[in-house]
Amino acid sequence: MNQIVKRAIVGGVVSTVVMATGTFILGQISGYKAMELLKNSMSGINMLCNTVILGSTTILALMLTLLGLSRSSESRLTDRHYKDVLTIAKSDTILIVAAVITFLMLNLPIGESEEVGKSWYQTIYFVSLGMASLLGGGFIAVVMMLYGTVTNVILIVGLNMKEHPLISDEEVEEVEEQEAKQQERKEKNTF
Repeated sequence: MNQIVKRAIVGGVVSTVVMATGTFILGQISGYKAMELLKNSMSGINMLCNTVILGSTTILALMLTLLGLSRSSESRLTDRHYKDVLTIAKSDTILIVAAVITFLMLNLPIGESEEVGKSWYQTIYFVSLGMASLLGGGFIAVVMMLYGTVTNVILIVGLNMKEHPLISDEEVEEVEEQEAKQQERKEKNTF
């Protein structure tokens, strides 16, 4: 596992724990009944699901541009770069699916059913808060992975960095050979 993925996982886990702890504490302090808490939190969780879906699909679509930019660069990038992009795409797709499922599950008209016991509302409330925390943490992790990958592309393509772990060794050898040939030409021209 490379550094970009490790940082993203740590960031996602920390943010998930912080969000889950905060919402759990607020839920415990408020003193409202679980059914009222659930009704009050539904609009925010639905908005979060919609935001994650929209943001993730936009990220997925814009990754095609990132791939095009990577392929058109003068430097030949290693397979690791493309595996990083693939990891982001997989994580992003999982996040989209989880957000859609969460959105659909939380929009079931549970409050309208008389057969649902009052004890279920507390379970549903905490599950919905847990899912919201996971979605938020997952989105932060995907954004952090994307940031790391875009930073590397900027360094290699935009700033023309020649010594980078994502530049292929073959490319480095070719550049060194070209620079050696240019140096030889300069030396011949000075005599």
